[in-house]
This record gives sequence, C-alpha cells and structure tokens, in this order.
Amino acid sequence: MTHLLSAKGLNKRFGAVVAADDISIDVPVGQKLSLIGSNGAGKTTFVNMVTGYLKPDAGHIKLEGMDITSFTPRHIARLGICRSFQIPQLCLELSALENLLVAVSAADPEGLSLWKPADAEDRHERAEELLDRFGLSSYAHRRVVELPGGVRKLLDIAMALARHPKLLLLDEPTSGVSAEEKFATMERVMGGLAHEAATVVFVEHDMDIVARFSERVIAFYSGRIIADGQPDAVLRNTEVQRYVTGMTQ
Repeated sequence: MTHLLSAKGLNKRFGAVVAADDISIDVPVGQKLSLIGSNGAGKTTFVNMVTGYLKPDAGHIKLEGMDITSFTPRHIARLGICRSFQIPQLCLELSALENLLVAVSAADPEGLSLWKPADAEDRHERAEELLDRFGLSSYAHRRVVELPGGVRKLLDIAMALARHPKLLLLDEPTSGVSAEEKFATMERVMGGLAHEAATVVFVEHDMDIVARFSERVIAFYSGRIIADGQPDAVLRNTEVQRYVTGMTQ
C-alpha cells in the first residue's frame, strides 16, 4: 500500500499539556479519513503539525517519502498539502469570486506577479469553475461578510482546492452548519472533491457525518490515539464511547 503521508512518533507539549503523545499515522493515497475526539484531544494539533503551523517536539512527517517536518506552511502547500480552517480564513470585504481569484493567483506555479492580473482569463475560468462545482455561483459577486456560515465554509474549502492538492485537510467542515443542512453541505463538499485526485483528512465532531462519509476513523483522547479502523468498529470501541461519543453500552 502506497502511503501519501507518514507521521511517526509525533510529540507536542504546551507546558504541562500534552497535545500529541507519540502519534504515528500513515495515510494511503485516495483515502477518506476522519479524526474524532473531544475538544483538546489533539486532532487540530496533528493537522497543524502536518501543515507546518506547529513544529513537533519529536518525530517526523513525510510526504511521499520526503521529510517535511521543518518546512514552512507555504512550502508545504506548494508541495500539495492544503487545508481549510474551522473558522474560514476569508477576506470579508471582497466578494466570493474575488476571494477565489486571490487563491487561484497565489496557486499559480509562477507565483504572484505585477504583470499578470488576478482576474486574467485563465484564473477567472478556474475561479468560476470552483464556484460552480460547490454550488456557489449565485454568491459570486456578494461580499463574504454578507454570506451565511455554511456558504463561507464551502468557499474556504473551494479556495483550498486552488492548488489541486494531493492531500486536503478539512477542520470541522460542518461546524456552524444547521442540522438540517449538514448532510447536504457534506455531500456538496465530497462532490466537489470528486473532481480532484485528493486524499482527504477531516476533523469532525458529528458522528453521523463521520459514519456516512469516512472510510477510516482515528479517535484521539488526551493527545494519543485510542482507536484506528473502519467507522463502525471505531464507533463501537469502548474507549471511544467513553471518551469521545459519550454513548456507553
């Protein structure tokens, strides 16, 4: 089995708080993996280490065999690991289309240039294609500050796809989305990703979403992994029920 991402022996402390305790995870190409756990369990810490926003105190992270542990977030993004955020990172006063044009321009292999405008024809086509893919075309010219939370989530994810990533990490893609809209939102996310050859790792608290959209689930508790496997097996795990879902048999 080919591993796209391989994290071995990751440790991270913040003073007396253990955020990662000997975390080792291999992610095969094409897998849909969800990370579950209560707040502070270590899920987002793992995502932040993989994307370069945090450096582990020990251990290493490899992408396709290349050690990326010390790389910056920008370098890691260029190599094909992109992410969305729990709180969408958007320019509120710009329109949805303008936000995507910025993302597409930044993803250009030649980099940002004073000689090529952000709304150049090829960039405009790519931005409009991403809007259409995520069902956001009707919001194209509306300022982000005016948009509902669920739309902002989708826009943030669409921006993360501007680089055609190999690995996409989604931090709570359905948080802030109403119970009535959560499945439709996640269906749209996964449908939008179907056009990309991306491996997907997503942090999620909603077990219905986890059960429906994951091929594999890793459960965190107190900075360590307590279960790793297929969704039904992990969600039946005694420790997971005690420390994560709160559903004891």
